[in-house]
Amino acid sequence: MRVKANAKILALIVPVLLGLNSLSGVNSAYAETQAHESLPAAAAPAAVHAPAEAHDAHGTEAAGAHGSHEEKAGDVIMHHVQDSNVLAFEPFGEIVLPHIEVAGYDLSITKHVVMMWIAAVILLLVGAAAGAGIKKISIRQAPSGIANVIEALVDFIRLDVAKSNIGHGYEKHLPYLITVFFFILVCNLLGLIPYGATATGNINVTLTLSIFTFLITQIAAFKELGVGGYVKHLTAGTHWSLWIIMIPIEIIGQFTKPFALTIRLFANMTAGHIIILSLIFISFILKSYIVAAAVSVPFAIFIYLLELFVAFLQAFVFTMLSALFIGLATAHEEHDSHELEASGHH
Repeated sequence: MRVKANAKILALIVPVLLGLNSLSGVNSAYAETQAHESLPAAAAPAAVHAPAEAHDAHGTEAAGAHGSHEEKAGDVIMHHVQDSNVLAFEPFGEIVLPHIEVAGYDLSITKHVVMMWIAAVILLLVGAAAGAGIKKISIRQAPSGIANVIEALVDFIRLDVAKSNIGHGYEKHLPYLITVFFFILVCNLLGLIPYGATATGNINVTLTLSIFTFLITQIAAFKELGVGGYVKHLTAGTHWSLWIIMIPIEIIGQFTKPFALTIRLFANMTAGHIIILSLIFISFILKSYIVAAAVSVPFAIFIYLLELFVAFLQAFVFTMLSALFIGLATAHEEHDSHELEASGHH
């Protein structure tokens, strides 16, 4: 009986909601008709006797003005995702950032630049607070609060990322790996707060981080292997007759690794924001409260929670792959073979 009663209630409520939605459209159309009919009578003859060219020109201007004020869902989504020189705080206003050009190069301050500055300030404050907290405790005491969280993350990067992927000599690469992990993490999280923007959703930012990894990888390989060892590393240990094939493949592979880092971080952080905004705009496009309550809001909240997980995941993936690339570039074949022989004897 309860199921039947609920079904009857839904059967009454749904048509009413749909009817109200349609009624709003009818009322707007009716209001426009009444506005046209309420024009002064003296204006009618002037409009009738006006030249056709003037009427067409006026109609074109009105349509252009109407089109300029009409903003589509896709434009709003792209405006939110892309970089700009305006910090919007709707409905409170906006801040126009300065345009700077030096010797023909555009060095303007954009909202993604501001987000990176904020991320740097946050990291400095959190690092100072964690360092002060650790200095106050003794050797037998465990850190607490923010110092405990930072220590756990640093130990995770040191042991499970740097040491396990790079091996011997990982300590000299640890400062870069820890810095890039926390920087990407804070930039990802800043894009999920109101009026924030995701700097890692800008391909220029991810490309710059990937170039840092590429340069560190190449410099570490030259220092560890030398010029002869580096060239030998490009042959992948194959017979000299295959070098004409293997060397170009290895050289291309050196550049595809930072390219993969760039696209992975950029695409993941951009796609999440586009999905959330698209789900929200579905209810506005269909103009339905039912779609908003049943689809847009629940799914947008789910994707938002998923984005919190992705913010940590992508920071870890970028750091782990950077450590892996450094470890592969600095690996000694002789050292690896000795380790395998030692493990076999044990």
